[in-house]
Amino acid sequence: MKLKAILLGATTGLAALAATPGIADTSDKRIALSNNYAGNSWRQAMLESWQKNGDAAVADGVVAAADAFTTSENQATEQAAQIQNMILQGYDAIVVNAASPTAINGAVKAACDAGITVVSFDGIVQEPCAWRIAVDFQQMGREQVKYLAERYPDGGNLLEIRGLAGVFVDDEISAGIHDEIKNTNFEVVGSVHGDWAQDVAQKAVAGILPSLPDIVGVVTQGGDGYGAAQAIGATDRAMPTIVMGNRQDELQWWADEKAANGYQTTSLSIAPGVSTLAFWVAQQVLDGNNVPKDLTVPFLTISDASLEEALQTTPKGSVANVEYTLQQAKDVIAAAK
Repeated sequence: MKLKAILLGATTGLAALAATPGIADTSDKRIALSNNYAGNSWRQAMLESWQKNGDAAVADGVVAAADAFTTSENQATEQAAQIQNMILQGYDAIVVNAASPTAINGAVKAACDAGITVVSFDGIVQEPCAWRIAVDFQQMGREQVKYLAERYPDGGNLLEIRGLAGVFVDDEISAGIHDEIKNTNFEVVGSVHGDWAQDVAQKAVAGILPSLPDIVGVVTQGGDGYGAAQAIGATDRAMPTIVMGNRQDELQWWADEKAANGYQTTSLSIAPGVSTLAFWVAQQVLDGNNVPKDLTVPFLTISDASLEEALQTTPKGSVANVEYTLQQAKDVIAAAK
């Protein structure tokens, strides 16, 4: 079974990245990425996808520059200052993975007022002048609970591992989890912030475990499943069903446990290659094309049947990924019209 990206029943196979040369209308345009955080494997893979795609686009004459900048701390004020600096540097488009949906709106509006195209993705912004590329993060949360409800129809206790506190993505996934739990017999008996990082998650889970009753499942946000497994594995507790987030170490642990004792779970996350879609959306806007302000993209789900293929295509230390070509970006845009 092929690995699939799933959204509202639509599927797309894993795509190889390819730039398309000869876009004369944007060959002198400069695009910058404003990224608020790089402290986990997902963000590193996102930046790698951006660089690979951007370097190819520059080499092929599609754009003049595709530079990436990451703030030193996950602070909206710092990112707003970064965007102001990009305005002064004269970039034609700024692609943003935002620290907050609202706190950098002033800087985004200033960029738009200066004639700069702004495209936000993953961590989107609410400023109306910007384009937004998002996954239905609440649905990601709901899908985790639906899977666990199939496994445990009588319900049980759950541990929730959240992401970075105060970030839009964290709030949305958690909201989806709690909304779906209303339809089940599950109860969240503990919640910690894992910051989408395995080491942080492991320490947080280890700290809360002594106070928890038996748990049947762990709902997560990505980048925290392996850390949770390590923390729980160090105790005499039975291993619960931990929903994974497509990181290679999580998938390898799952595969090892599956081979040893038939362990079953599911894994889902937004693909870090969404940064390449954001790049092409910015390029298409600069090229004068009509692009809807709001685009929704699939999240990538790995099942028991597709686990082996996912491991084969995911580099060690990275994340299962989908990267977008220009034509695939055009297809996403066309589907949204």
